[in-house]
Amino acid sequence: MTAAENVCYTLINVPMDSEPPSELSLKTDLEKGDIKAKTEALKKVIIMILNGEKLPGLLMTIIRFVLPLQDHTIKKLLLVFWEIVPKTTPDGKLLQEMILVCDAYRKDLQHPNEFIRGSTLRFLCKLKESELLEPLMPAIRACLEHRHSYVRRNAVLAIYTIYRNFENLIPDAPELIHDFLVNEKDASCKRNAFMMLIHADQDRALDYLSTCIDQVHTFGDILQLVIVELIYKVCHANPSERARFIRCIYNLLQSSSPAVKYEAAGTLVTLSSAPTAIKAAAQCYIDLIIKESDNNVKLIVLDRLIELKEHPTHERVLQDLVMDILRVLTTPDLEVRKKTLQLALDLVSSRNVEELVIVLKKEVIKTNNVTEHEDTDKYRQLLVRTLHSCSVRFPDMAANVIPVLMEFLSDNNEAAAADVLEFVREAIQRFDNLRLLIIEKMLEVFHAIKTVKIYRGALWILGEYCSTKEDIQSVMTEVRRSLGEIPIVENEIKKETGEVKAEEEVTAAPAQKLVTEMGTYATQSALSSSRPSKKEEDRPPLRGFLMDGDFFVAASLATTLTKLALRYVAIVPDKRKQNSFVAEAMLIMATVLHLGKSSLPKKPITDDDVDRISLCLKVLSECSPLMNDIFNKECRKSLSHMLSAKLEEEKLSQKKESEKRNVTVQADDPISFMQLTAKNEMTSKEDQFQLSLLAAMGNTQRKEAADPLASKLNKVTQLTGFSDPVYAEAYVHVNQYDIVLDVLVVNQTNDTLQNCTLELATLGDLKLVEKPSPLTLAPHDFANIKANVKVASTENGIIFGNIVYDVSGAASDRNCVVLSDIHIDIMDYIQPASCTDAEFRQMWAEFEWENKVTVNTNITDLNDYLQHILKSTNMKCLTPEKALSGFCGFMAANLYARSIFGEDALANVSIEKPIHMGPDAPVSGHIRIRAKSQGMALSLGDKINLSQKKSNP
Repeated sequence: MTAAENVCYTLINVPMDSEPPSELSLKTDLEKGDIKAKTEALKKVIIMILNGEKLPGLLMTIIRFVLPLQDHTIKKLLLVFWEIVPKTTPDGKLLQEMILVCDAYRKDLQHPNEFIRGSTLRFLCKLKESELLEPLMPAIRACLEHRHSYVRRNAVLAIYTIYRNFENLIPDAPELIHDFLVNEKDASCKRNAFMMLIHADQDRALDYLSTCIDQVHTFGDILQLVIVELIYKVCHANPSERARFIRCIYNLLQSSSPAVKYEAAGTLVTLSSAPTAIKAAAQCYIDLIIKESDNNVKLIVLDRLIELKEHPTHERVLQDLVMDILRVLTTPDLEVRKKTLQLALDLVSSRNVEELVIVLKKEVIKTNNVTEHEDTDKYRQLLVRTLHSCSVRFPDMAANVIPVLMEFLSDNNEAAAADVLEFVREAIQRFDNLRLLIIEKMLEVFHAIKTVKIYRGALWILGEYCSTKEDIQSVMTEVRRSLGEIPIVENEIKKETGEVKAEEEVTAAPAQKLVTEMGTYATQSALSSSRPSKKEEDRPPLRGFLMDGDFFVAASLATTLTKLALRYVAIVPDKRKQNSFVAEAMLIMATVLHLGKSSLPKKPITDDDVDRISLCLKVLSECSPLMNDIFNKECRKSLSHMLSAKLEEEKLSQKKESEKRNVTVQADDPISFMQLTAKNEMTSKEDQFQLSLLAAMGNTQRKEAADPLASKLNKVTQLTGFSDPVYAEAYVHVNQYDIVLDVLVVNQTNDTLQNCTLELATLGDLKLVEKPSPLTLAPHDFANIKANVKVASTENGIIFGNIVYDVSGAASDRNCVVLSDIHIDIMDYIQPASCTDAEFRQMWAEFEWENKVTVNTNITDLNDYLQHILKSTNMKCLTPEKALSGFCGFMAANLYARSIFGEDALANVSIEKPIHMGPDAPVSGHIRIRAKSQGMALSLGDKINLSQKKSNP
């Protein structure tokens, strides 16, 4: 067995900066030095032995001069020394000197100090020589009755490891430990004893548990955890035992320890699928989420609840607990709230939707009263979206939700207000019965809207859906109120020259004659309801937007006024009133055009906006039936198409989800009877404890490709040539946050290679965790060296290095073989993800690193190229399938992915098919990648460049 394959129990950090001391100086320190010098010398000896040095001359010195000392530090160091020092001669016989060591340890096992006894017992767990252990057995047994629990619990561990390795030394161990367990009172001792019985003699462990099953809830949490594990294993191995122990698991759900509750709930779900069991487990999970302060714990337990929901039969049970799940919203962490709302939305049904909406409405109102926090706005957005989804799925709820949400249109946070506006637009189109209510609320909050984007959207909704004479007149009133006195240019010039003071302006009624004609707003004036301020700059909202140079809102206003005027003409038969209204609309458009062309606004009007307003003026002056149709029918039709396409897409994704969850059984599938199933056939009976342990160690078994050999060989990198004296290849195993390099090193020479060392260095955000220890390779021998590399962020990394070695008996310098570079693939860390269009646009604007990649491929079909890019980059296409279908010679799509480190990656694919170059011409265009970090943007660009061309099969 090589040094690298020896099991190492004790890890010691070795400072590499100093020269190793000589054997002679160490011998002097160990013989004649004081306690401090001996301690330091002993440490150096341990480090040298760990590094492969052989120091046989020091063994007797340590036995004579160090072993008799009573200093606790030296005793502790000696335990490490005896663990690592070679104890046998080359032919495998025990060294004579070890008998003296054995005698010293027998005395330590009878030492009055409990620390020395306990640490000696721990050391004995690591001994693999039965000749050394045999004389110590009576002393180890005696330690079971020591007054101190530290000694007793380590004695149990020592007996367990000795029984496991050398059963002949203590054949009655299970009986001994069972008797010890019955009389023991200390929790940690009981836990160790019970652990031993589980592994050594399970029947005895079960017998003990049966005798004290009613007292389990009084045990310490460490023992309760072991009991849960035992019941899990026993019930899965032998299902007939379930009835005997399931009551015990129910009791453990009430344990005071969160860890026990969590494990008990997980075990209960695997043991029983009865609704009462699922409800008890879910209730336990919810209590844990609410009571635990650590957000990571909350997220982990929430994931378990989400897993429960995935099972069709469990979903109905969880639906009854939606109100309990919503109690989790008291947690201030946004990620927890996000998961909770998503879970509640998945579980909502006609039975509980009303209660859900009431809770969410209360939460929305709470966010309004909370002092502003960076996550409050995002939480409000989440709540609005959840209410939106509820209202779409259950239209009866919309009437309750809309009045509350409409208040947020005047919110300073544009994102939350935009979500509300999107919801209102969908509601007003879908639910005819709510139109009057929505328009009434919209007119109430219209004057308080603070952001131009929301103002534009609100104008559009009012222009599109106001159908009565009174509503149309109310909209015109609000527009005039928001615009101030017209003509705007003259009014602004007068203000600047000081001819009109702010106070006078408040009382000045605009266009008196027109007001009287309309009747409804005769008493209104330009600024009567806006905040009275003595500052000249305090303008009405719409005028403020226009003075800032935002004339897109003016184009929107022109369209809205045109729609309203055309509808007014159709409703009101009185020609005079028709002309009056149309004239007023045209006057507003003309004054806005005049303002845009003047030098008063911060930015002049754009040509597009001029064209739009001019078109609207022309439409109003001619009033043709065709234009009436386009403005009042076609706009709404296109919105209806968009909403129905969106709904169809949502239904499709929901259908896919439910198909995934539904367990379909074919007519000719074999029926599995649990009683008749062989133990090795229990497919659904994976050991959850083993799986969680593997996950913690980063050894989770990934589902390999169809051909497991091919998938594993893909990860093997050749590091040296076949003709090199040392051949090396590495299997790169990527866990979540670290990479394990398993390097196979083969000595291809006829010489023995000593101190063969793998020296590695990294480039990028990678960090080598430890330096691999040196090996000695016999002629044509091989060995495996493992090296761990930590990964800190998503970017392409390179691991490079060399292998250095000495040839046995040669006087030359050390030899060196340079290794090929190992490139770490970014794709191992990137996972497809989805986000809304608004979030995509926001991130696109925020991310500062952009990488533009020119398309250079041999693929001739646009859709094929897109699918190839998605496959090779692990990204998800956010552009709907419908938008990409059909052929028009060009394609634009948005892609999104997220790394396991939480970094976002965005990409925009803009490609075209150059038709003039014939049908076989390859796709051309650009891919723009944006990310927060430079490494991510560059690495993704490199990946696309490398994989653009499709290799011919």
